[in-house]
Amino acid sequence: MGATLVKVTFPSPEAARTVGRALVEARLAASVNIAEGITSFYWWESAVRESAEALLFAKTRDALVDRLVAFVRERHPYDCPAILATPIIGGNPDYLEWIERETGGG
Repeated sequence: MGATLVKVTFPSPEAARTVGRALVEARLAASVNIAEGITSFYWWESAVRESAEALLFAKTRDALVDRLVAFVRERHPYDCPAILATPIIGGNPDYLEWIERETGGG
């Protein structure tokens, strides 16, 4: 049993909510949180850009990360979305078990 936190930036809270809800409904994530109003700076097309974005946090099982990434890429409005997965190395054991159960792993 292993859990992963996947972070994805979106151009708007609405886009993040649409994909986030779909992830939970598909059981690819047990839970999704969305932080609105973040500011991002990044290189794109040879220039430094600044954008207002929303940040989606999805909690899932390690075994579902590849499927989750593919699912998000199919629905994301960006050409090259930032989708980053970080292993969860600890936390509330009850919550980690809940992630496992809610994504079909237990």
